[in-house]
Order: sequence, then structure tokens, then C-alpha cells
Amino acid sequence: MRENWDDLRFVLAVAEEGSVNAAARRLGVNHATVLRRIAAYEEASGVEIFDKTARGYVVTSAHKRVIEAAREVDRAVQSVARSLEGVRAPLTGDVRVTSTDTFCQYVLPPVVSELRKTSPELRIELLCTNTHLDLARTHADITVRPTDKLADDLIGEIGAKLGFGVFRRRDCGTADWLSICGPLSRSLIGRWMADKLDSASIVACADSFPVLREMAAAGQGMTPLPYFLGHEDARLEEVTGLIPDISVDVWVASHADLADVPRIAETRKALVAALGRMAERLRGAPMAAA
Repeated sequence: MRENWDDLRFVLAVAEEGSVNAAARRLGVNHATVLRRIAAYEEASGVEIFDKTARGYVVTSAHKRVIEAAREVDRAVQSVARSLEGVRAPLTGDVRVTSTDTFCQYVLPPVVSELRKTSPELRIELLCTNTHLDLARTHADITVRPTDKLADDLIGEIGAKLGFGVFRRRDCGTADWLSICGPLSRSLIGRWMADKLDSASIVACADSFPVLREMAAAGQGMTPLPYFLGHEDARLEEVTGLIPDISVDVWVASHADLADVPRIAETRKALVAALGRMAERLRGAPMAAA
């Protein structure tokens, strides 16, 4: 026989309540529905589960094991229902997200705003630093980082790629370079500049792409920037042909020990999805020549 749990739950209710009327009240249906579902189950199984007596419905001794098995099924079904409810429940609590100043200022604020709409009890703390915080010491729960290599103790996914181009103040014509220093000097684009540029051509440096953008906009020199950061600033123009096609993966990651914590895992998933929707903007491309 092919078991039908929906019928079996009526059988279990009658067995535990002792009468059709009590089972109907427990299940929120009428008397006739309970009778019909019990009859359907007994017909399908080919056995009569109950002795119908003046005192009510009594499970025959031969079928008590059926009722106990039905209780096990009921517990399993309820467990599934609780698990699903937990997944659907709004996320709550604090999640600390660390990222670069570029991402904290120009990428993540609208993402956090959207996340708050679906999970208003979730509080995101944005920790803005170009230094990689130690997630092993729980300085942060999630890192959103453009990096060509994820640390061994982190688990994450790539949300997008971040592309780079060279920019200077519009109609400036300068050939001087603004370089990268501090923690950003260890980035892929920072290492390329250290290896390929003549130090005599470098007139200044900064440890922040937003700061480098302002320096370039002031006419101090040309500098590599994330494409979107340069293209979205009308003060700047792109200078093509000076660097190779450089892009870096944007990882959304947590320490391995925290990766499965529900609020962290779900927040990480939401961040990956949001970055995926921004992928074209973040990857960018050289501007076509005028």
C-alpha cells in the first residue's frame, strides 16, 4: 500500500483523543471529515484500526504498533515544519561585516538597506578598513574583500570581479603617477605598480582608492582606480593602454568555524547575491575611444 500521511494523521488524532468529535476539534474539521478519512485509510490498508464501541474508538491490540509508528511520523513531520519555519523566520542579531573603504562607501550601503527591508531585526555593523581583520579572533563575522587569494582558514564565495583602469583629471594631460601605499600596496594592482612603474614618475601616494580619486581630480597625477570609481566621476577621464587587463575576485567569506551560523551564512548568501547583481558595474571595462 502507498501510505497517505494526511489520512494517517486523522487515525492518530482519533487514537489519541479517543473519539471522533474530540479528534475533529483538535484537527479543526467537522465530524464527517474525520469519519471519511478514517474509512479511507482502513479501506486502503485493508485492516480495521479501531473497535467502535459505545465508549468511543479503541485501537485494537494488534494495531497499537501502527499508532506508535504514526506518532514517530508525526514527530518527524513536526520537526520538518519547525526547521522550515526557522529558515523562513526573519534573521535577527548582529553581523559584523568588514570591507575596504571603497566598498563601505560606494557598494555596501544600498546592499545593507535592501537586507534590512527583508530582515529588519538584523543589525549590520560595517567595519571600514583596508587592513585585513583577523576573523579567527572574531574581529568581524564576514569579510567582503577584493583579493586574488582567500586565507586558508576562511570559507566563502566569489560575488563578482573588480576591474581596474587608469584615471586622471579631465583635460589635464599629466603623465605623473599617483601610487598605492599602505595595506593596498599588497593588492594585485599595488604589486603591479611596484614592479612596473619607474619610481621617478611617482609624485605622491595614498592608501585609499577614494583618496587617490580626489588627488587625481585635483590634478596631482594619474592613478589606477576601480573602473566604477573612475567612470562614475565626471571630473575624471580614463587613460587607456597603460596597464594590462587587471581584475580581482571579490570574495564574501567567514572564518570556517562561523560559516554555518545561520545569521552569518544567510547574510553572506545575501551579500553574494547582491554583488552578483552589481557584477557588470564592478567589473567595468575600458571606455571606448572618442
